Amino acid sequence: MSVAVKICGLNSIEAVAAAVAGGAQFTGFVFYPPSPRHLTPEQAAPLVRSVAPGITRVGVFVDPDDTLLDAVLAKAPFDMLQFHGSETPDRIGAIKRRYGRKTMKAIKVASELDLQQAKEFFAVADWLMFDTKAPKDMQNALPGGNALAFDWDLLRRRSWPLPWMLSGGLNVDNLAEAVKTSRAETVDVSSGVERRPGEKDPDKIRAFLARAQALGRV
Repeated sequence: MSVAVKICGLNSIEAVAAAVAGGAQFTGFVFYPPSPRHLTPEQAAPLVRSVAPGITRVGVFVDPDDTLLDAVLAKAPFDMLQFHGSETPDRIGAIKRRYGRKTMKAIKVASELDLQQAKEFFAVADWLMFDTKAPKDMQNALPGGNALAFDWDLLRRRSWPLPWMLSGGLNVDNLAEAVKTSRAETVDVSSGVERRPGEKDPDKIRAFLARAQALGRV
């Protein structure tokens, strides 16, 4: 099974180059100040524009207002907008109509019950992402990128009317197990290809992408 990869939280030209050269199908750029991967529109613009044609450029947001979206999209040519906060289906639909971009909604998962939220977005999102819900007692938890995994078997027993990505705690060592268990055809990685929070490691990016490509040859 071929495994597509989104490298998320890119914030340097070296990391973008490694993702592009390594065969990433999606590149993600974060606009959320509490995140160590946060970019301003001005910082993001040259990075996003350096992504080769044919690779989906994804802007990642957490409950953004239109002012932020206007500022980002005026600078950077994104193909898809990802929402990782408490956005409602109505809000996602309104953004899609206003900006004419594809949308992806992240669903935070800790149990089977959390998966039920996904159906609310079937009519307005183009993609779903299943990420780990941070424990309530986790200090300084982010909406995503916490290097935590959930029970991948929860997804194995489900099917979805939209394409979807698996995210949360993935790295080169557990990628094969994650894909086999969840049956994911597309995965998202951020902290798993970093030296430290917010600092991407080009070597880890290349290794992760190579592992994903090797899975497709099995």
